[in-house]
Amino acid sequence: MAAFRRRIARLLLGLFLFALGIAVTLQAQIGYAPWDTFHVGVAKTTGLSVGTASIAVGLAVLLVTALLRERVGLGTIANMVVIGIFLDLILAAGILPAAESVGAGLAMLFLGLWVIALGSYFYIDSAFGAGPRDSLMVALARLTGLPIGVCRSALETFALLCGWRLGGMVGIGTALSAFLLGFFIQLTFRLLKFDATKVRHETLAESWKRLRRLPSD
Repeated sequence: MAAFRRRIARLLLGLFLFALGIAVTLQAQIGYAPWDTFHVGVAKTTGLSVGTASIAVGLAVLLVTALLRERVGLGTIANMVVIGIFLDLILAAGILPAAESVGAGLAMLFLGLWVIALGSYFYIDSAFGAGPRDSLMVALARLTGLPIGVCRSALETFALLCGWRLGGMVGIGTALSAFLLGFFIQLTFRLLKFDATKVRHETLAESWKRLRRLPSD
C-alpha cells in the first residue's frame, strides 16, 4: 500500500499547489479568473451567493463530464472541497503580498497560472479522478484530438464570455487567464512528458476498497 500512500501524497500536493496558484492570481489584483467571473455572473442572475453558485456550476460541469464517461473519483470530490480549504488557509495566513502595480500584478498572474498548471499535473497524475473542469478539459481533448491546452483555453474563454454576459467583472487578468492557462498547462504537461488523456482514473468504490485495507497493511 506504499504506492497508494504516495498517490494520496501527490493528490494533496497537487491540490495545495492548485490553491496556492489561485491565491497568487487573486493577489495579482488585475481581474477575476474566468470561472470566478462566471460564478459571479450566475450569482447576480439567480440571486444565489457566489459560493453557492460556484458549487452549482461545479455540479453541472460534473454531470456533463459523467455523461462524457469521465470517471468520478476521490480526486474529483477532493478538488471540489480541499482546494477551497487550502485557499482559505493560504489567504488567512497573509503570506502573499498584494500587487501594487500592473507590472507586479502581471508577474504574479503568470506565476500563479504556472503553479496551477503544476498542481494540475500532480493531482491528475495521482489517478484519483480529475476535478469537474479538468475532467471536462480531458474529455474534450480525448473526443476532439485537440491539444489539451487548446481545450482548456476554449473552456476558459467560454466561461469568461458567459460570465461577462451575466454581469461578472472582467479585467485584464481575466482575459489573460482565459488564453494563457491552457498554454501553461500544455507547456507543463509537455515538459513533464505527461498525457492526461492516458490516465486511467480510479473510481470512488475502488479507492474505498484500498482505504479499508490500509490499517491491516
